Amino acid sequence: MPKCCHNRRKSQCYECGGSQICPHNRIKSTCKECGGSQICPHNRRKSRCKECGGGSICQHLKVRSQCKECGRSQFCPHNRRKSQCYECGGVGICQHLKVRSKCKECGGSQICPHNRIKSTCKECCYIPKLCPHNRRKTRCKECLADKDNTIPEIEEYTKEEYEIISFLAKVIFINS
Repeated sequence: MPKCCHNRRKSQCYECGGSQICPHNRIKSTCKECGGSQICPHNRRKSRCKECGGGSICQHLKVRSQCKECGRSQFCPHNRRKSQCYECGGVGICQHLKVRSKCKECGGSQICPHNRIKSTCKECCYIPKLCPHNRRKTRCKECLADKDNTIPEIEEYTKEEYEIISFLAKVIFINS
């Protein structure tokens, strides 16, 4: 495969505008908004959709590489992922016996300049992930509806209300 100046496949380089990149700046085949060829009718990756019988789903209805019964090669005798086992010396564990990417002492890739985990640092403008209904994934009625079609009672905000709440939370955090 030919590489670009960014050391990526030329067709999949975002910066070079590769032929496999969609208008949403994602790989076309896996972009849900574009209806990529690797997206099933349930709006999931075909290979990982249980309902479609995806190839990465094992007989125990788990992703094969994450199943302790089927993916035994991925797990150590301590019943942990080999890369994350501190007793086995997994590559994902640093000398301080912490997950390497989240170790402050090692300067892990998930640590921000404020010495916090990037995904939860309010000074780095952490904003919770929103679902397709423009709500927090963990609080969306439609996303949380269970198999019995019962919908939990959850407070709902419009996008404008959510932006105001987020802004006020940041101001309060900065001033405290």
